[in-house]
Amino acid sequence: MTLQLWCMLIGVLLPYVWAAASLPFRSKQFGAPDLNEPRVQAEQLTGAGARAWGAQMNAWEAIIVFSTANFAAFSAGVDPESNWELAAIVWMIARAIHGAAYIAGISPLRVLAFTVGAGMSLWIFTMALAA
Repeated sequence: MTLQLWCMLIGVLLPYVWAAASLPFRSKQFGAPDLNEPRVQAEQLTGAGARAWGAQMNAWEAIIVFSTANFAAFSAGVDPESNWELAAIVWMIARAIHGAAYIAGISPLRVLAFTVGAGMSLWIFTMALAA
């Protein structure tokens, strides 16, 4: 189960990585990040800055699904050293690739990484249902 927890921790940290990635774009576009209303400013970003903001928002959504799937697997008694470990590792890699591809504007890779990550969460849910 330790490996799954590490994957969840990395998944929780990814939105912060993508938020930090948006800062140079904010500075370039607006002169400085707006610390009073950062979300309003983020919604006005364009180009790579907007994609970094999108990557952050999508990462928050994905960690909710992944964490819920892991909780279901744990609750159902899925063997932590089974395919559950593999699914968690693939999910983590896919989510890192998703954010990087999102910011870089590589849509086909972003969509593929999103699909793989979502598939891993669904696979974990399936393992829980089968347990």
